[in-house]
Amino acid sequence: MATMIRLTRIGKHKRPFYRIVVADSRMPRDGRCLEIIGTYDPLAKPAAVRIKQDRAVDWLKKGAQVSDTVQQLFKKAGLFQPVKAAGSS
Repeated sequence: MATMIRLTRIGKHKRPFYRIVVADSRMPRDGRCLEIIGTYDPLAKPAAVRIKQDRAVDWLKKGAQVSDTVQQLFKKAGLFQPVKAAGSS
């Protein structure tokens, strides 16, 4: 099973709010997920990103791929360096 760390939208119309989830890559965007590992609120000033770093690192060690958007969020949250180091080992 190919797993991905990606966003799923749960916000209302014109009020976006996202969960950062681990899901099977074949599932639809807002479909079933394996685990919720964080949230992203783009309307907050500055944008609010909350990530369970230990769970993200654990999934990366298991071989989960990261979507481009989530990779950008990891960088903004300052989690890219620890995640990148854990993912390569």
